[in-house]
Amino acid sequence: MICTLFAAGCARLAGDQEIPRPASGTGGIVEKTPVTPDSPVNAYFLFAAAHLAIKNGDVDQALELIQEALARDPESANVERELAELWLVKKDPQKALAVLENLLSRHPDDVKALMLAGRIYYNFDESGKAIDAYRRVIELEPEHQPIYLNLGALYMDREQWGEAKQVYEKLVEAYPDFYAGYFFLGRISSLEKDHKAAKAYFEKTLELEPALLESRFELGALYESDGQLDRAASIYSQILEDHPHSVQARVALGYVYYQQGHRKDAAGIFTALGADSVTDQEIVRTLVRNYIDAREYAAAITIIDGMLEGASEKSDLNYLLGVALDGLDKKEAAIKALKQVSPDTRFFRNAAIHAALLYQELGRSGAAIDFMRQTIEKKPDNPEFRLYLGTFYEQTAEYAKAEKALKKGIALAPDNTRIYFRLGVVYDKWGKKEDSIAAMRKVVELEPDDANALNYLGYTFADLGIHLDEAEQLIRKALEHKPDDGYITDSLAWVYYKRGLYKTALELLEKAIVAVPDDPVIREHLGDVYAKLGMTAKALDSYRQSIELGHENKAGVEEKIRLLAP
Repeated sequence: MICTLFAAGCARLAGDQEIPRPASGTGGIVEKTPVTPDSPVNAYFLFAAAHLAIKNGDVDQALELIQEALARDPESANVERELAELWLVKKDPQKALAVLENLLSRHPDDVKALMLAGRIYYNFDESGKAIDAYRRVIELEPEHQPIYLNLGALYMDREQWGEAKQVYEKLVEAYPDFYAGYFFLGRISSLEKDHKAAKAYFEKTLELEPALLESRFELGALYESDGQLDRAASIYSQILEDHPHSVQARVALGYVYYQQGHRKDAAGIFTALGADSVTDQEIVRTLVRNYIDAREYAAAITIIDGMLEGASEKSDLNYLLGVALDGLDKKEAAIKALKQVSPDTRFFRNAAIHAALLYQELGRSGAAIDFMRQTIEKKPDNPEFRLYLGTFYEQTAEYAKAEKALKKGIALAPDNTRIYFRLGVVYDKWGKKEDSIAAMRKVVELEPDDANALNYLGYTFADLGIHLDEAEQLIRKALEHKPDDGYITDSLAWVYYKRGLYKTALELLEKAIVAVPDDPVIREHLGDVYAKLGMTAKALDSYRQSIELGHENKAGVEEKIRLLAP
């Protein structure tokens, strides 16, 4: 049996698993209301009945009973905790958290409530509150082993290595025979480039848990990084003796052989991996996880080149090769690899779009258009390809062709807001304002909370000087979703500018400039407001900065300078 750190009960957040239904029975509840013949329906009775309902699978009935129990005994911490857990079973963490926060306001040292609240805060990305909850648990119950792991994981998520290290040091002090603390101290030391300490921690981990694969791989990677290739090869070879089908060990050993100059041995491993990759998807996942995602592009290219020699179906490998080559800025070679991906394979969509965008990055818009047209011939029912083709035509100012491509995309996917949005942009650039407005209204109709469409529509109205009340409503709604967005703030400022409320517009534009200091249009708007307020020097300065930032309508801004300059 393969022993791994996580299989041994040391998950990323030890308590971060699906919340079970509350266990049957009273769970040791202490009730204030006695059970008597005169009051048979009291909090205790309702609590017990709720657990029976849970046992029978009726969560809704259990929820009603627990709520009634809490109404009869609102001070019962046990009942409140049960209510919070039931809300979690009902997948309503907001209500669960509200219950727990109310409980903790009266009982701030309730360990079970703190633990549960910590988990919810974590899932809500409120890591600061989760950290506070877990730290309090450790203060109250320092013997609570899993909480150290939860707290340490939160600090590591925030890249607060020093704080995480302190937590794990406390863990190994409290539990010197528990391997997990040493493992994470090894991880932190490795991240801090202290390889000597990292090796010592991982060796200690293996002393306590010899079968732990994660530590063995971590040690192998450290020796490999330090150029101690013989030690690394020995570790990977030993793993393969114990686990002959370990993809990670096969790939790692093959690359170590390659670095050692044992090219024949490396080729044997890579060729076999290539042959197996057709049926074993773990091979591709390992390449992505350990090399592509880790940005080890040179190693990935070496390994994939070797694997292609043995693969009968090469599309997946060619896609990964293209990504790795792009990672090394070898765009032409990347395009060549990506174009080898077959239309009937899972990565074709990603490969085709990636290749087309690389043509764009190389300044070859015509090639991007031709390639996307060829792609559509292979997959005519894919609306996303029509979206990209329309976008490429837009960038070359071929608006009629862009419109045609995008409308065909809409015919394939009538509810695709991205295509409608792009069509609205095309119409705007084409000077067809009414059609642009209609397209953006369609986006908002399909997706009322699309901040970009709300802003685009609102700014269009403001720029045209029409429907200013509606424009403000649309832009303010967009700001609800993106309150710190400088471009949306600029749009709102433009509404006030069009109303002649220049001081309010100035306040908003100064805020927008902080968020987006290098946008030439916002700089131009700021110059317009300064000019209206009689602040000529500042207006001229803003206009000149707008030109320096590459304003598309340089001549128009220069004319404003000419008219304003003394």
